[in-house]
Amino acid sequence: MTRISVVTGASGGIGRAVARRLAARGDTVALLARGEEGLDGAAEDVRRAGGTALPIEVDMADYQAVDAAAERVEKELGPIGLWVNNAFSSVFAPFMEMEMPEFARTTEVSYLGYVYGTRAALARMRTRDQGVIVQVGSALAYRGIPLQSAYCGAKHAIQGFTESLRVELLHAKSNVHVTMVQMPAVNTPQFGWVLSRLPRKAQPVAPIYQPEVAARAVEYAADHPKRREYWVGGSTALTLAANAVAPGILDRYLARTGFKGQQTDERRPADQPANLWAPADGPRGHDHGAHGDFDDQAHSRSLQLWASQHHGLLAAVGGGLAAAGAAWAFGRR
Repeated sequence: MTRISVVTGASGGIGRAVARRLAARGDTVALLARGEEGLDGAAEDVRRAGGTALPIEVDMADYQAVDAAAERVEKELGPIGLWVNNAFSSVFAPFMEMEMPEFARTTEVSYLGYVYGTRAALARMRTRDQGVIVQVGSALAYRGIPLQSAYCGAKHAIQGFTESLRVELLHAKSNVHVTMVQMPAVNTPQFGWVLSRLPRKAQPVAPIYQPEVAARAVEYAADHPKRREYWVGGSTALTLAANAVAPGILDRYLARTGFKGQQTDERRPADQPANLWAPADGPRGHDHGAHGDFDDQAHSRSLQLWASQHHGLLAAVGGGLAAAGAAWAFGRR
């Protein structure tokens, strides 16, 4: 049976790659985003992969619009089986150089957009007692970095919200599952369209991964949603481990490296588009696709992602090696 999947922020970056991945496996995919050009491109990608696409223009900061989009999906396609929350916007700037309406707008899109998407999906899944919600998160859900205070705040909030919801679903013995995928730096177009007040062009903090790595992680999480979360990339695992053990040291390290590490050597163009208030692919815009400007630096695989998906196998191998070592030591005695 064909699964009906909804992907928010589907016009570019991770959302675009996820939509392609789901279509290639046979899902019917509803694409939610603001930009018409990007939506049209994403819909064409889905059809080219052999899937059925339903592009819907919607601002994720508007709950009524999100709920109406979910209703349209169910009327035109059928019951939603998977909902992937991914839409976001942000501002690259020190906190005191950010206007408060900009901070509020980032929070509304990047945090409340997840809340609204989750609510719209859950309202329908709960009556059927089945379905999966995947929250596309970030290592920044645990570890804040400079120049991205609004985005980091939103990702932290999503983490807390999702944990609370997960416990409520467990209490209700619900067969609706919610899981989270914590992402590393990804080569998406966001670095060329996020509102920026930095003197130089913004860039992801290395190591950088391709959006297809993130899409594979989301697909796996959708198929194995009983795990509370997945980590993608060795950098995510190292960052979260370091933050748990020595957050103060990490504060000082990021104070030294976090400003320069998020900027290239090129000056930021004065006319760089900004998608905070309006889509970057609006009138006179263009389809930005899934990839950003860092293909030459981005990794197409993640060994840590494989390890995250094979905990049982690694535990069995580790146990076997430990047993063999103990037997060898006993024999020596």
